[in-house]
Amino acid sequence: MATFVIVGAGLAGAKAAQTLREEGFDGEIVLIGAETERPYERPPLSKGYLQGKSEREKIFVHATGWYADHDIDLRLGLRATRLDLGSHTVRLSDGSRQPYQKLLIATGSSPRRLPGPARYLRTVQDSEALKERFARGGRVLVVGAGWIGLETTAAARGAGCEVTIVEPEPTPLHRVLGPELGEVFANVHRRNGVDLRLGTPVAEITQTGVRLSSGERLEADLVLVGIGATPDTGLAVDAGLDVSDGILTDAALRTSDPDVYAAGDVAESFNPLYGRRLRVEHWANALNGGPAAARSMLGQDVVYDRVPYFFSDQFEIGMEFSGDVQGYDEVVFRGDVDALEFIAYWLRDGRVVAGMNVNVWDVVGDIQDLIRSGVKVDSQELSSGHR
Repeated sequence: MATFVIVGAGLAGAKAAQTLREEGFDGEIVLIGAETERPYERPPLSKGYLQGKSEREKIFVHATGWYADHDIDLRLGLRATRLDLGSHTVRLSDGSRQPYQKLLIATGSSPRRLPGPARYLRTVQDSEALKERFARGGRVLVVGAGWIGLETTAAARGAGCEVTIVEPEPTPLHRVLGPELGEVFANVHRRNGVDLRLGTPVAEITQTGVRLSSGERLEADLVLVGIGATPDTGLAVDAGLDVSDGILTDAALRTSDPDVYAAGDVAESFNPLYGRRLRVEHWANALNGGPAAARSMLGQDVVYDRVPYFFSDQFEIGMEFSGDVQGYDEVVFRGDVDALEFIAYWLRDGRVVAGMNVNVWDVVGDIQDLIRSGVKVDSQELSSGHR
């Protein structure tokens, strides 16, 4: 009987295990997770669950008994410490060795850290600790105006905290969306009472707050750092797999070893739609990448060419983003930006490479079709809605 091993019991790993069973695989499935919680989804940790709007049970990918019911050997609280490609075995933190015929690495990523006393958000326990702390009010200082920083800021303000964001770039989300949309998010946060310190690096985190590169000191009761994540590639690096920003894979999510696959945050996969490798840290990539890897492990013809997608909720903004803005040369708006009901399109050489719908719904499919088409568009027609 064949044994398929999945290292990483997050969304990608859990959906891969589910897909293997749905596709008729009747061999052994071993799902190994470093956390003690069964697989759960991470977006609620900085959104609804952190804000107290959703129940804990709703964050989990499957019900408690699902894994046993589907004959999946779920091993929690264990880390894979060594991968031996030659013998097809994984050594675990309890000293045991697990053989495999096919292996999926879905180890995700870890928050980038700064020296000094600060909080981070990655696990459900992190989210619960922050929720409890926000409920007590006080001064919260957030380092980093990326998605995690902005979403946790919205949650802290909703709980009544005073919040200051410190960000070295000139706008929030500057590297992700560019200055045009970054300014939109800056205005939303300012209107909701957030003190934005932009273009200002943090020099030191102290016991009482932070010291900025200018020498100014900002006091806070809590410092929360959200400056991005680093893929957990250590297992792959030590095993000799090809790794760059993430574990390198082809369009079928195969690594440089024919029996090892990678999916989710940790994978840097070739996307034929863009003609290059992408590493995408968002929920949809885990949701869709896990099943794609499972089908590839079963020998099916897989081409993973999804348009990157994510969503966010902050104050009065609900938004969805599709695509990749790298190399864009124009942003076109359709709708009312001031009223926060609009679609933004990023263009490169007259072609749409990304789109964001803000408080406008049921348009993601159309946006992604436009990205996939690669056709040249007229900016005025795009802004007027005639396309």
